[in-house]
Amino acid sequence: MIKLSTLVVAVSLALTNQAFAEQPISASDKAVKLAKDTILIDTHIDVPYRIHDTWADVTKATEDGDFDYPRAVEGGLNAPFMSIYIPAHLEFEGKGKSYQLANQLIDGMEAIAQRAPSKFAMASSTNDIEQQFKEGKLSIAMGMENGSPIEGDLKNLQHFFDRGVRYITLAHSQSNHISDSSYDIRRKWKGLSPFGKELVTAMNNMGMLIDVSHISDDAFYQVMELSKTPVIASHSSLRKYTPGFERNMNDDMLLALKENGGVIQINFGSSFVTAKAGAWGKQLKSTKESAKKQGTKLSNDFDAAYRAKNPYPFASLEQVLDHIDHVVELIGIDYVGIGSDYDGVGDSLPIGLKDVSSYPNLVQGLMDRGYSDADIKKILSGNTLRVWKQAEAYAKKTKL
Repeated sequence: MIKLSTLVVAVSLALTNQAFAEQPISASDKAVKLAKDTILIDTHIDVPYRIHDTWADVTKATEDGDFDYPRAVEGGLNAPFMSIYIPAHLEFEGKGKSYQLANQLIDGMEAIAQRAPSKFAMASSTNDIEQQFKEGKLSIAMGMENGSPIEGDLKNLQHFFDRGVRYITLAHSQSNHISDSSYDIRRKWKGLSPFGKELVTAMNNMGMLIDVSHISDDAFYQVMELSKTPVIASHSSLRKYTPGFERNMNDDMLLALKENGGVIQINFGSSFVTAKAGAWGKQLKSTKESAKKQGTKLSNDFDAAYRAKNPYPFASLEQVLDHIDHVVELIGIDYVGIGSDYDGVGDSLPIGLKDVSSYPNLVQGLMDRGYSDADIKKILSGNTLRVWKQAEAYAKKTKL
């Protein structure tokens, strides 16, 4: 039996800890100013698919989602890479549906810029980013998440480059005609497919950045051998803090990334940041599978009910900063950036980094850990601009 006094103390401590955890993180005026006065590139935000599925006018304040214009301005975000995300469904692969959906999602981004030209502008080069920043406009750059829309035809690669796509995540959650996925245990190609290897060279020659997020380890190392330009990992974090999670990168991969000159952009999703969040997701999946086997019909609120009984272990801002610290300590300040995965990871974002208004909190955390203004600017955009400019320069040289 628990003594009443002990119980009171325990409850009091729990409430105190909860209140502490829920206290808003306050960025200093300097952190806010640094975020707003610097080009801030986030290489992975899933607005296109979000508003394709359920339309919202993100040129104005929205009630849900992680991105809209007012919150972006508040957070200093001025150069997001909007993700042209193609689901890794077999019905999409090689049947024209991927190509169609990709074009529709690009249309949606162009519509935003056309609807609010004083706020937004499409950006397909580093010059665009820099000029539009001077004009006070939010640049919409685009990256394609899942190379499925290429459909084995380099003409499609050129088509999407002409439409403004500037990086391609070679695969997503299943292996496709280009590459094996880190999530797919079948390992159809044992890395890259023959076409995938051809595609890497074509992307280099065109000035299209190669994104190694999502692909298998074997595919990653094959890209490292083939690519003549630096690559990006547009929304990946570190396996050091999530052992066994191949979707994240290990230390050997970071060392190879440094040799390549590339950049890892840290993903904010809690399951990418902490092992506890990943384990929670696996337990939820296992609970669902057990319920199905027992003949239980899963209602729409099953997840919510489970979450109420088993609170989700949100990561913290400090844990996200740990990922950045480790990259810097292992390979240096020149190889890390931001790839939040806002609008792509649901209700799993860390305390203090809940939407695009939160970047000053990250800046404040970096300041508190002793990062200089120059170092912070490299993380916010300098490193990503460097690799993008190198890709542009290489493509220009190959065409001479």
